[in-house]
Amino acid sequence: MVKIIFLEEFGKAFVPKRATPYLREYLLKAGISEVPYKYFGALFYLTAIVTGFVYITFILPLLQQYSQIIFFIATLVLWFLLQMFLAFFFILIVYFYLDVNIYKRTRKMEDLLPDFLQVVASNLKGGLSFENALWAAIKPRFSVLSNEMSEVSKKVMTGHDVSQALTELGQKYDSPMLRRSMDLMISEIESGGNIADLIDRIVDDFKETKSLKEDISASVVSYTIFIGAIVIFIAPLLFSLSFHLLIVILGFVSKLSVATSRAGALPFTLSNVAVDPETFKNFSITALLIISFFSSLIVSIVEKGNIKSGLKYIPLFMISSALMYFVFMKILSLVFKSIAL
Repeated sequence: MVKIIFLEEFGKAFVPKRATPYLREYLLKAGISEVPYKYFGALFYLTAIVTGFVYITFILPLLQQYSQIIFFIATLVLWFLLQMFLAFFFILIVYFYLDVNIYKRTRKMEDLLPDFLQVVASNLKGGLSFENALWAAIKPRFSVLSNEMSEVSKKVMTGHDVSQALTELGQKYDSPMLRRSMDLMISEIESGGNIADLIDRIVDDFKETKSLKEDISASVVSYTIFIGAIVIFIAPLLFSLSFHLLIVILGFVSKLSVATSRAGALPFTLSNVAVDPETFKNFSITALLIISFFSSLIVSIVEKGNIKSGLKYIPLFMISSALMYFVFMKILSLVFKSIAL
């Protein structure tokens, strides 16, 4: 009897046991509590199906002309390399998706941290200990941060040191803001100082930093508008104008060639223009998409200081640029048609 291999069991077979702790730690940052082995199994089957389609469609017709031994060896090697490449490609996509989720989760925690610390400071001023103040500050409105602080509180209640639990939280995410806050609270706890006053100062610093970031973002709006105008309007207009000028030049050269051939020999000759309009059109669309992609990254860096926070600009710029290109192509075709008439 053939044993049916399910997705989860198949996924476990392809994930090395040594990598499981690191994978679980990475997934926890993205809010995934368990390793999704069934998705790894599904990924293997997906790459096998795509590999089979590519092999039958493109590779098999090329290998049929060789002997059976070469055919067999080439099939094994090419199938293995192609499926490994596809698996690596899909894993990169998943990694990129998880990395963006971790970034969004970290930014959300940073946005909620000042309000959370303010509640903690109020609880401390009300007479609660630091551990109880942390636990009492956990509210549903703090969402992601509440989950992380719940883990810290549970560690403390099960015997972990407060400083150790806070240190692990600070090192878990790539957030200087969260890490500095945890370090300051740990140093104040170990020195026996007034934690409530320290937290109030931390919250004030956070609010001042947020205000400065908003001022910086407002000061670079003109650069964002300028880049956006170039990508969405100016570049599509120039490419569409170049296309129609190329059509005009090709028409002029062809008419002039006919006229000179009828008039007889001239002291100069006209050669055909070696630029295909359709090729230039495809080049224009490709160039616009590439320009839009990198311009969206530049806008993201200028506005937010990093690339990940501005990924939303990529589809916006690319779609808008391509759409305006076709709009300008239609408008200029009518304009040049009326001029020709």
